[in-house]
Amino acid sequence: MAESLPLEMLTYILSFLPLSDQKEASLVNRTWYCAAQNALREINVRYNIPVSPASLPAIKRLGLRAISCIGLINLDASPASQQVLQSVAHYLGPHLQSLCLGGGSPTEASFVALILGCPALRILDLSGCNSLFTSGTLLAQPETAQSVRKALSGLRELHLAGLRDLADPSFNQLSSCAPSLERLSLAYCHLTFEPGLARGSAGSQDYPPSKLSFSNLLRFVRERASRLRALDLGGTGLQAEALKSLGQVAGLQLQELSLHSCRDLSTEAVATLCRQQPGLTSLDLSGCSELTDGALLAVGRGLRHLQRLCLGKLQRLTDAGCTALGGLQHLRSLDMAGCCLVSGRELAQALGPVNGVPRPLASLMLAYCSSLKVLQFPQLRQLSLSLLPALTDLGLVAVARGCPSLEHLALSHCGRLSDEGWAQAGSWPRLQHLNLSSCSQLTEQALDIIGQECKQLRVLDVAMCPSIDMAAIRRFRARLPQVTCIQSRFVGGADLTLTL
Repeated sequence: MAESLPLEMLTYILSFLPLSDQKEASLVNRTWYCAAQNALREINVRYNIPVSPASLPAIKRLGLRAISCIGLINLDASPASQQVLQSVAHYLGPHLQSLCLGGGSPTEASFVALILGCPALRILDLSGCNSLFTSGTLLAQPETAQSVRKALSGLRELHLAGLRDLADPSFNQLSSCAPSLERLSLAYCHLTFEPGLARGSAGSQDYPPSKLSFSNLLRFVRERASRLRALDLGGTGLQAEALKSLGQVAGLQLQELSLHSCRDLSTEAVATLCRQQPGLTSLDLSGCSELTDGALLAVGRGLRHLQRLCLGKLQRLTDAGCTALGGLQHLRSLDMAGCCLVSGRELAQALGPVNGVPRPLASLMLAYCSSLKVLQFPQLRQLSLSLLPALTDLGLVAVARGCPSLEHLALSHCGRLSDEGWAQAGSWPRLQHLNLSSCSQLTEQALDIIGQECKQLRVLDVAMCPSIDMAAIRRFRARLPQVTCIQSRFVGGADLTLTL
């Protein structure tokens, strides 16, 4: 019956399947192959293309399939790179919606020519492309800027992370060519701050043009406030007063904000932000080392629509602060890895079912939390309990019973887990990725149990497990042929990775 379905309908059905199942479906017949390839394109899978003459035929084939998302690897100013860029613009440009040049070194002329050939771009990633910004003259010619502005009229997302030479003039020239911008990343760009700026002073006309100044960024945010929805300012050295100035911009209604590794931010500044931007659905505060439990209290009270929260490596947070997270009814992803004072007991209670209804939490990272209470998250898909030396077999059994829907599980460096624990844990029918690296007590018996109970497994990491040898891994591979990658470094004295 499926063979009689129109290709468009079959493509739509296959788009709901995991990537591994789509690959299996593509082997049925030619129609299913075409439908699976179309489904891959529709879910925006990125194709990473090495920049070399050998890639030219592949680029042409991808163009026939109207691939919309690519990344170019090892891009430089060589003639081979010029040829690849021309081929990309010709065969892929009309359909291309997402383009990543991250870390490449294209010339300004080749970059402009490429952009002019991609009129449908929605996402552009220039992270680490310092060669474009070294001279400070990118898009300085009015006629060139006008052409690029027309090509980038639909651009929604711009990544400029890690650009050491990004300065106000080049940022202004590029951003002015993207009038529809909604998402901006300046992570790990060096922001400079003028005295008095955080108090609202706008006098930055004489600031050195070779710098990326916060005053200029603030001006940009004020001009785009009605459209801007996501900002990544992680690693920029953002100061507490600057964050307050940013949050109070009139008309700004951010949905996503990343402030990871901004070590000067205070609990008071985060509390103010939560009052200023209550519509946030994603907030990353990982590595903001000055934050205390008061920040969690402010988040729990002020950000009722929050779905994703990253609090990794906040070593001042305690169990008392975790109780405030109970107010986040829509939370789907929580990262508290490296919060060494959090035991997990209050966290499990705060994020437990509400009136018998499980929360929508799907991803939980608790690596290196000192101890752990029973977790009851039936809908949880991803869980990291790595670096928990206190996790025992009883804890593993409790996790198996409380989180039966797991697809990704990380238990690396949990040295007290044994074969008996896996025997008692039972099955994880949906488990696809399992990390058991440096679990020193596990033997081939644990592999046998996993092979019997985890039929959907695709990726397994047993690196540095001294009691598992290569013979056991080969038997496991024969039992589960659908496993595509087994990380097996330093097992039985070998340094091997089996990619199947």
